[in-house]
Amino acid sequence: MFGYICINQPELKVKDYEAYRGYYCGLCHELKKRYGRIGQMLLSYDMTFLVILLTGLYEPEESREYHRCIPHPVRKHMQIQNEITGYAADMNVLLSYRKALDDWKDEGSRRGRALAASLKRNYNKLQDRYPRQAGSLEESLELLSEAEKTFSEDIDYVAGLSGRFLGEMFAWKEDEWQRELYDMGFFLGKFIYLMDAWEDMEKDQKKGNYNIFLLRKKMNPEHFAEDAETILVDMMSQCSGTFERLPVLYRADILRNILYSGVWGRYCTVQERRKKEEKDERSI
Repeated sequence: MFGYICINQPELKVKDYEAYRGYYCGLCHELKKRYGRIGQMLLSYDMTFLVILLTGLYEPEESREYHRCIPHPVRKHMQIQNEITGYAADMNVLLSYRKALDDWKDEGSRRGRALAASLKRNYNKLQDRYPRQAGSLEESLELLSEAEKTFSEDIDYVAGLSGRFLGEMFAWKEDEWQRELYDMGFFLGKFIYLMDAWEDMEKDQKKGNYNIFLLRKKMNPEHFAEDAETILVDMMSQCSGTFERLPVLYRADILRNILYSGVWGRYCTVQERRKKEEKDERSI
């Protein structure tokens, strides 16, 4: 997974950080229980966020246990789980299979091929169990592949395809909150797609790969950086605004830390790296 939807740890209270780690470890445990060691390898911050968001909204009964694990063999760590943890684990596998498959098809990745082969059987079962989410994922990624092959310049369309399937995954139940959760996932999905493109610009330029921001840079090189930042800020503003309309009180501080601060961690890192590279080039 992309890993953009993470916390800003220095800004979190200790109790909130411990809770966040509890959900993260709980998801890791559930992935191992359902899918073995391979499942643990798929653990993502993005799906941890989904667990906490749906938990904050629906407030299901939770269980807390303390376990040691290979990454933390000395001290036992808290694991927090509820019925949403299993759902997020399944969505984690759906996304991971498709990403592995795309890595194999687009880049010839042997690791992607091996991972896709190992997840294929589970993926087929999840397609039957979650036809709405899996169907949206399949359709959106097929359309996205076509758009990228034709070097589409429509940023709303290409980013929106990622938003579609993540929106369906965020809408856990078909109930009164389905629309708001879909919208939140939709804008977050667009943000993730665009952040990935923003981070990969140099790599994609060298390889001649499709990248929506490279196309926009050609169209407007002078104001490109400001334009890109405005688009990313708008996506998160829409996502955060939708979140604020949801009646979430439980774990709200963790969620706001991620939405208003944590998601910008990689953006800032990329900006700092590019400024350093530009400075080094000028000094040569």
